[in-house]
Amino acid sequence: MARIALDAMGGDFAPSATVVGALLALEELDPVHRIQLVGIPGVIRRSLDDALAGAHASLAGHLPRLDLVEAADVIDMSEKPSAVIRGKPNSSMHVGLRLQADGQSDAFVSAGNTGAQMAISSLVLRLHPGLSRPAISTVFPTARQPIVVVDSGANVDCSPAELVQFARLGAVYAEDILGRTNPVVGLLSIGEEPEKGSAAVKEAHQLLRASGLNFQGNVEGRDLPAGGSERGPIDVVVCDGFVGNALLKFYEAVAPFLINMVAQHAGLSNEQLAATFKHLDYSEQGGAPLLGVKGVSIISHGKSSPRAIKNAIKVGVRAVETRMNEHIGRRLSGSEQAGTAA
Repeated sequence: MARIALDAMGGDFAPSATVVGALLALEELDPVHRIQLVGIPGVIRRSLDDALAGAHASLAGHLPRLDLVEAADVIDMSEKPSAVIRGKPNSSMHVGLRLQADGQSDAFVSAGNTGAQMAISSLVLRLHPGLSRPAISTVFPTARQPIVVVDSGANVDCSPAELVQFARLGAVYAEDILGRTNPVVGLLSIGEEPEKGSAAVKEAHQLLRASGLNFQGNVEGRDLPAGGSERGPIDVVVCDGFVGNALLKFYEAVAPFLINMVAQHAGLSNEQLAATFKHLDYSEQGGAPLLGVKGVSIISHGKSSPRAIKNAIKVGVRAVETRMNEHIGRRLSGSEQAGTAA
């Protein structure tokens, strides 16, 4: 059984989107799983009443698998992480993550303030030994099969050793969540030659060669949509969070751009084209795990729809079922000496 704590107050469309997303998730998940809605009880109950009085009335049978957990405060999307850590200890993020730290929950999902979620997750759940920072892993669609990009926004500046740590985290994610055996890792650079790239990338290339990972070498931006380079498929792409987040935002804009452009010239409806390009929609994946914390913390897009929240919850369940956090701990423990040497 997985108990998923959902930040009911997090996101641009909360609590309506989060409450409906929770109901939709329960509709598809095995009956043994439960969802804990964390936030202001009165607000959550009103959203539940609205949902069940409208188009989602058929989901009322799943109410017994919903638990309401009170949290007095809400973190605004614009608040600084350092301020909310000190100033809002009873926020829905704090309370939801503490449930997990106290053994009362198995995963946490939020579409709220990403910086705050990273900071509170690191504080409450703590990092695995041997790690200096957590990283966000995001699944990107490709012409072959989805790939994992790490880091996609947690860390703007990264050392070579941290890029190697991200590669190890991404490899575990590819194994446990995407079902890849011996995942192929590529290092994002401006050329496939080892001497191309920034000083950190060039040093990380050498460290990855000696890491024991299935390292293909440098990959370029054009290799991501293809899902591989001329040397073969890739499963994990490693980069710093500045580059990774820029890539992510570009990917998010591609589907609407293509839909509008083709619709104007081909005479097809936006609905027909949206179905064609749905694999480019971030809501298909729903959420990105914050890898490296000693627990499961799923970061969702601030504009998450109920469908995106549903899929983020399912990512959390998958992480719990595969024991991904324990796998990361074992992998890092086995490579701790190499990571320290790096």
